[in-house]
Amino acid sequence: MYTIKHDEALNTLEIQDSEKSLYGKIHLNAGASLQELTLNGNPIIQDLSPLTYDSTYASSILFPFANRIKDGAYEFKGKAYQFEINQKEENNALHGLVYNKSFNIVKQEAQQDSASIVLEYVEDKASTGFPYTYSIQVTYIFKADALHMELSVKNTSSNDFPFTLGWHPYFISDNLHNSTLSFDCNKKIVIGERNITTGVEDIKPIKAFKIEDQQLDDCWILNSDKIVFSTPSYDLTFGSSDNNNFVQAYTPPRLNTIAIEPTTGVSDSFNNNIGLQILKANDTYKIIWDLSITNK
Repeated sequence: MYTIKHDEALNTLEIQDSEKSLYGKIHLNAGASLQELTLNGNPIIQDLSPLTYDSTYASSILFPFANRIKDGAYEFKGKAYQFEINQKEENNALHGLVYNKSFNIVKQEAQQDSASIVLEYVEDKASTGFPYTYSIQVTYIFKADALHMELSVKNTSSNDFPFTLGWHPYFISDNLHNSTLSFDCNKKIVIGERNITTGVEDIKPIKAFKIEDQQLDDCWILNSDKIVFSTPSYDLTFGSSDNNNFVQAYTPPRLNTIAIEPTTGVSDSFNNNIGLQILKANDTYKIIWDLSITNK
């Protein structure tokens, strides 16, 4: 049997099953981010201490843009806009507007073999950098060996707006050096100064590569929705419902930890248009990311 516990003082949700093969912890005040996750008894997402959330954006939902916008500036339909610069050292806007927002519980249900939670943030005040209103719902469905995550964004303003979406989870391997990433890809994003996209390059087709001692902060254009993170103790498979898929991989200054970020765009998409989509007034966009684990 699954249980859901709401700690009102910390505003967190803890999800677990009686067999202790599944555990999840969601921080509602930190953008409804999934800060801890155990599947099939394997802790795959953990607290990243001593690294802090405001430096890692761990498991944050990235909207209305994933990654960075150079100088926080962009133009849309002939008008210039300016996001707040929240990455001072690079003078960029970073990871959108909802990573630090408080989400409300819309629905929660614990069953014999699963638990589901629907959370929502409603933005009813247009900002200077993004003068639109919207609501965003995230649905988490937990099973012993899988996580289903659905994001739904509704444009509640009277004008169309540009957007990309992403998710920023960090995964734990018992030996990252001997772990691999697998995906179908023959194009890579060229990243220049200040981690801003400068172009796209053709590369030899990738099926799998060993992480070993690589210091990654790279982005690839995927030919399919499938990504596999293979460690000595488990294989983790990602799937996406979107047709345009990118993956950003980043190794932070923490042992045996890697960020594997599914996104629908890249750094500076608001200016280079790579992956950029337009959500019309009153329309809704949905994307599903699925994770499943196989023990070794």
